Amino acid sequence: MTYQRLPFISDRDEDRLSRRHFLAMWAKFALIAGGCHLFPGVSHCIAESDDPPDARYWAGSVGEKADCLACHTSNDAPKDILAEKQYHQKQQIVKCLLCAHECVLKNGDRGRCRTRINQNGVLKSLVYGRPAAIHVDPIEKKPFYHFLPGSNAFSLGTAGCPLSCRFCQNWEISQARPEDIRTSVYSPEEIIASAVKRRCSVIAFTYNEPTVFIEYLTDIARQGRKQRMKSVLVSCGFMNSRPLDEMCEVLDAIKIDLKGFSQDFYRDVCRAELDPVLRSIKEISRKGVHLEIVNLVVPTLNDSPAMMTRLIEWVAGEIGPDVPLHFTRFHPAYQMLQLPPTPVSTLEKIYETARSKGLHYPYVGNVPSHTGNHTYCPSCGKTVVERTGVFVLSNRIMNGKCPYCGRVIAGVWS
Repeated sequence: MTYQRLPFISDRDEDRLSRRHFLAMWAKFALIAGGCHLFPGVSHCIAESDDPPDARYWAGSVGEKADCLACHTSNDAPKDILAEKQYHQKQQIVKCLLCAHECVLKNGDRGRCRTRINQNGVLKSLVYGRPAAIHVDPIEKKPFYHFLPGSNAFSLGTAGCPLSCRFCQNWEISQARPEDIRTSVYSPEEIIASAVKRRCSVIAFTYNEPTVFIEYLTDIARQGRKQRMKSVLVSCGFMNSRPLDEMCEVLDAIKIDLKGFSQDFYRDVCRAELDPVLRSIKEISRKGVHLEIVNLVVPTLNDSPAMMTRLIEWVAGEIGPDVPLHFTRFHPAYQMLQLPPTPVSTLEKIYETARSKGLHYPYVGNVPSHTGNHTYCPSCGKTVVERTGVFVLSNRIMNGKCPYCGRVIAGVWS
């Protein structure tokens, strides 16, 4: 896949670089250059003198956002009593309510995502309008297998992520600070205009954790709807309920990375918690937004038969058999270079377990020629969508149904 500049940046010929190669080159040279001179299409680095826009989803100790109950819980007294009390802070404290970390920040502090900062008692976003990566990808690359197959997705992400997964495939931007990457500022209108020019029917928020740029994300998605453009989210699912509610209002599909099925795995490998992710998956399902789930199968860490069986049974019981569940092959990356790629035989066993537990649409991911990439009718078993890697070879679904037996195939097909 070629790195693609926004058409409103330059009309010059583009260097043909894979996204992985491009990000690897950026990571190698950013330390030398201070991260401010080598990003294509650049114009500006974040500076201390900048006045970033206000963030949403937070509470503070002073001003209009003052909310003592955001930090002082009912452990000491009932909420109705606490509501009557006034707390006086000497410092301008802010509590971010965007993700489940709920970082409490003193003036000048940032959250664990690195993208939100307490600036004189106001939480600010350091990534609004500052995409760090932009590409046109097949929708299957996200992966979405049951949402407008064969579509081109205008894909963007910024710096930052609330998780610190040791196996992250996009660590070069997800674990970066916004000022490490020199970027240009692009309005939501410019993003949509570029997507239209490139004949993309879908906007995909991806690469890092898009929740950290929720203000930018929702503005783009709302602007896209004016152009009848669909919006999709690729997420770790670690957001709080209120931000998720807003995103569900403007998004057409969400893919959640369910990274494992144990608290220890999330804490030790991702520096996060499992329960908020499970809550997000259930909330998305209840709201009726198209949902797909991905599990990256990492050898020796989350691939035990017992853990995989628990994950599959939870999905089948809580979400239902029609949710697409992708089991994806791990390749060594970031801080997990010592591990081997996932054996294909492991993925095949998990795939068969999912089928035996009643899931209709399990998939084997990151194994391009595998038959586990195809979509099969749950009733007659015939192939209704045939794929190789991230490309659709044939799509036989007609009006959302199997052409052979008439069974409805769950998904968004047109």
